[in-house]
Amino acid sequence: MNPHITGKLIAQKRKEKNLTQEQLGELLHVSNKTVSKWETGRCMPDYTLVGRLCRELDITPAQLLTGEEQADGPGEAQLLELLRRTQALEKQRTGLFGLVLIVMGISLMTVSQNLGGSDFRDFLSGLILGLSVGEMLVGIYLTARAYLGQ
Repeated sequence: MNPHITGKLIAQKRKEKNLTQEQLGELLHVSNKTVSKWETGRCMPDYTLVGRLCRELDITPAQLLTGEEQADGPGEAQLLELLRRTQALEKQRTGLFGLVLIVMGISLMTVSQNLGGSDFRDFLSGLILGLSVGEMLVGIYLTARAYLGQ
């Protein structure tokens, strides 16, 4: 599954149907910028949109995912389930990375509280405390984004 090849197929099929990116986006209830991202290979369509996108472009999900017009392969339901699972795993990975950052931030915060006593050690303590807070904020953001939706 190459997003650039898939994007080229989306652009080709959209143009064959004489649709602009904005018109295709309106049909799918997404922005023209989202369609542009698909066509340039910067991202892939969400699994919830694949069925409608394929119907609008008169292609199969196998053709969409391989980027080839003659693609044969598993059925539409199997491909949609595979896409759903893949995206769920990507969200889980992002969420776990966020949780790891939170735990590391808490650990660094503990280390910073055990430093101190001289000007240099106080400086290091403050620096580590700042890093730990930043790390925890990034972790919270990633975890929330993964588990609460984008």
